[in-house]
Amino acid sequence: MSKTTNTKENGFEKHIVDHLINTNGYVLRISQDYDNVNCVDSELLFQFLDATQPKAVEKLKRYHKELYQQKIIKRINDQIKLKGVIEVLRKGVTDGFTDTKVHLFYDKPVSNYNTKNNKLYQANIFSVIRQVYYSTKNKNSLDVVNFINGLPIISFELKNELTNQNVKHAIKQYKTDRDPNEELFRLGRMVVNFAVDTEEVWMCTQLKGDSSYFLPFNKGNNNGAGNEPNGGIKTDYLWKEILTKETLTDILQNYAKLITEEKEYKDAKGKKKIKKSKKLIFPRFHQLNAVSRLLVDAQEKGAGQKYLIQHSAGSGKSNSISWLAHQLVGLHDKSGSKTIFDTVIVITDRRVLDKQIRENIKQYQQVKGVVQAITEGSKQLKTALEEGKKIIITTIQKFPHIVEDIGDLPSNNFGIIIDEAHSSLSGQMARKLNETLANVSDEEQLQSDLEDYDEKEDDEVTGEDFIRAMVKARKLLPNASYFAFTATPKNKTLELFGEPFEQDGKTKYRAFHLYSMKQAIEEGFIKDVLLNYTTYQSFYALLKKIEDDPEYDKKKAQKKLKAYVEGHDHAIKKKTVLMINHFIDNVVKKKKMGNKAKAMMVTSSRAKAVQYKHAFDNYLKSINSPYKAVVGFSGEIDGETESSLNGFPSGNIPEEFEKDEYKFLLVANKFQTGFDQPLLHTMYVDKKLGGVNAVQTLSRLNRSHQLKTDTFVLDFANSSEDIEKAFKPYFENTILGEATDPNKLFDLQDALDNYQVYSREQVEEFSNKILANVTVDQLHDILDQSSAVFREDLEEEQQADFRAKVKTYVRLYIFLSQIVDFENAYLERLYIFLNHLQNKLGTEAEPDFSQGVLDNIDMDSYRLQLEATTNIAMEQGEDLLPIPTEMRGGTTDPEIDQLSNIIQTFNDRYGTEFEDADKVRQMAESIVNGVAKNKDMLNSIEHSDEQNARITSDKIAQDELLKHVTTNFDFYKVINDNPEAKEEFNSMVFNMVKEIARKSL
Repeated sequence: MSKTTNTKENGFEKHIVDHLINTNGYVLRISQDYDNVNCVDSELLFQFLDATQPKAVEKLKRYHKELYQQKIIKRINDQIKLKGVIEVLRKGVTDGFTDTKVHLFYDKPVSNYNTKNNKLYQANIFSVIRQVYYSTKNKNSLDVVNFINGLPIISFELKNELTNQNVKHAIKQYKTDRDPNEELFRLGRMVVNFAVDTEEVWMCTQLKGDSSYFLPFNKGNNNGAGNEPNGGIKTDYLWKEILTKETLTDILQNYAKLITEEKEYKDAKGKKKIKKSKKLIFPRFHQLNAVSRLLVDAQEKGAGQKYLIQHSAGSGKSNSISWLAHQLVGLHDKSGSKTIFDTVIVITDRRVLDKQIRENIKQYQQVKGVVQAITEGSKQLKTALEEGKKIIITTIQKFPHIVEDIGDLPSNNFGIIIDEAHSSLSGQMARKLNETLANVSDEEQLQSDLEDYDEKEDDEVTGEDFIRAMVKARKLLPNASYFAFTATPKNKTLELFGEPFEQDGKTKYRAFHLYSMKQAIEEGFIKDVLLNYTTYQSFYALLKKIEDDPEYDKKKAQKKLKAYVEGHDHAIKKKTVLMINHFIDNVVKKKKMGNKAKAMMVTSSRAKAVQYKHAFDNYLKSINSPYKAVVGFSGEIDGETESSLNGFPSGNIPEEFEKDEYKFLLVANKFQTGFDQPLLHTMYVDKKLGGVNAVQTLSRLNRSHQLKTDTFVLDFANSSEDIEKAFKPYFENTILGEATDPNKLFDLQDALDNYQVYSREQVEEFSNKILANVTVDQLHDILDQSSAVFREDLEEEQQADFRAKVKTYVRLYIFLSQIVDFENAYLERLYIFLNHLQNKLGTEAEPDFSQGVLDNIDMDSYRLQLEATTNIAMEQGEDLLPIPTEMRGGTTDPEIDQLSNIIQTFNDRYGTEFEDADKVRQMAESIVNGVAKNKDMLNSIEHSDEQNARITSDKIAQDELLKHVTTNFDFYKVINDNPEAKEEFNSMVFNMVKEIARKSL
């Protein structure tokens, strides 16, 4: 009877092991060869040592006699317990009795021409054992264990769907049947444990029973989780690509690492302490794939390349950057004779990440003095470059200042790694960077390399030479490769760093490597913030306060009225009450994240952030809440700063917000990007969000935490359709649908020249003078001549068009000059001239026909209504559009309308039928005069603090309200039965009384 295919688990096991032996060159061993007390296959260990280091072995034999094997194994095990197997393999061990160094693993040399080192690398023995009885306590066995030179490196639990078991069963087996106290499972003893079936691979570097943390090690399928069909077993990349001798050696030497993490905490007495914990890092598939693909491409093509890496939040970007940086430094050309990059510069726009990357690179870099963090400014950077430091790490904030002092840099090759490329290297920043690294002061090179557009060539370097040098410098440098990491690439970023490809007759751009938001969500690394997305709609009505009916610009008046309503203390207070009550009812009382959950509140301006801070503080105090709010914004508003409002320095906000008492972080731009706080669970949005800004802001919630099972967004300003539109392009692969047309720049230049506001001679004179560093008065004279022509010779419509075209030219030139090799120096001269002239043109203020509208209206009523809670479903969005090149200015005639009609339109658009509780303001007016005339009230306002004056006001307001009980019982009942309405009523009365008192004083 013929044999049939073995579809059982051991058939799957045999299939993998056969490949390791027959294709990957492993040696097959049996379980009896493994010493489960000392965790070693001693026969292979000494076979390796005898073959590669016979002199060292002979020396050890002479000293230790017949105990030499026992002594070496003990020394190896002691060092593994202390440093972990990775470090021991990399650095070997030294026998203290004889001062003999024993190598346990040989790295792959950078060049195949190095025959001696290549022979040693080939002598490494990779072996595999099936069914390893690892325990001295029981007969439990692991399906497969891989060894290098007799030392166990990787364990595997395999499951086969054909026997109704899958990877989840393998993970459960590791968690429940594998005792983490066994010597083999001690942290650092092996490198990784793989749970494998025919669909997916998961990995864990430290077994801790039920707390064991398994990560996916999958390639991805259709930009999502899992693995795509490949005509065989979907997970065969594990043994075909990862478990090869070359890849495993690469992982051990350049990726895997046992690190020590430090976390600051306060003890019972409030003293700061440091808690240290060890952690073993093993790369996830996309990290390994991205870095190795970048290195292969850089080795093949050399310096002068551009790479865009689109990796979602949750991708482990700081590790990827660290691995890339330290390997770029050691990257040799194919001959192995010289390195490709002399210096690698890591630029990040997040101070927190700067420190994180700095520490990571130092952990991976095995030679001291290679990494230099720029913490003190430009002189430190200059020194680092002059000393030939291999890796320089700096923040984007420091770079512009650093540029000023650097002077000439040697024309070395640079690898430039940019974190969050869209913000780090936009326009002017790119120019600063390139001008810093380009050797633009070499006069001979300038005159020989650059053609002369000036007829008057002589032996001196003219302004024209500098112009051409700047043109050359501003482009992405030929002696630098750029590696740009971002989760949300904008159109400019894609065009600058992306990979061009042809589709539908157009040149489009995409990332060199992708780890999508979709995959990160499906793999559980980040949360889907678009689930539980709740929108609120504001409804309000306004009253006309005056008898007259003046006319205003309808469109502008409508904008002002909406801003007035949303910024009105009454609206701020109402939203504050709703948010705090929502958080207490839905987050605190439901013990979300074990009562550790926090919220971020996003406001539209710094002034609003201050308003909300006061409103939050007042309401939290009024309900005796133990919780507090922190506010984050830059600068000061009416003398108030973050520090004065929070009661601690601005730099302490992230640390203070960690404390349990702080539940709300109120922000205006600050902390909307780059702020990682896994405890953020809920977000309240009172700001219009769009495009990449919406994605980055809402992504503050997506960080994973072991206690976070969901997130919640409550939005007062955007519809769920708006948010879906913003997220779609970034959910999977972001593609730029078309390149920017450089011809548009010449069209703009032509159109601007034709206005004859300036002459070509003026442009040349101005640019020569600015480069010659003349006194500023000489520049103003030229600009004033042109601005006079602009004002006197152009019609209003022409002025608006010229102004708009100048703005577009400046912006477009900054961008295009980085990617297009413009040989025309006049374009650069015109850019320098227009960049300064635009400040002289002003923005001709159109008459504001809505002036004064806010003085003549008042709030009638305001209420918030729940619109919907939605789970926004995402799919691949449309291509991004290139940056706009058309810009035509002009003025439009305002639509003038009477105040009463404007208010009616506004109320029709935003209002509904209001209940009594909403008419608070109107009713307050009818009794506020009574309160304002009360002597106790006036006395309290004049002589008491605000808190006591408010108590007096509330008491008198209730007395006044009683007088209206017969004429308006319904209203009286609403106020007395509804605590929220009562609080609003009392607050409004008090504010109006204060205003009356202020005017009378």
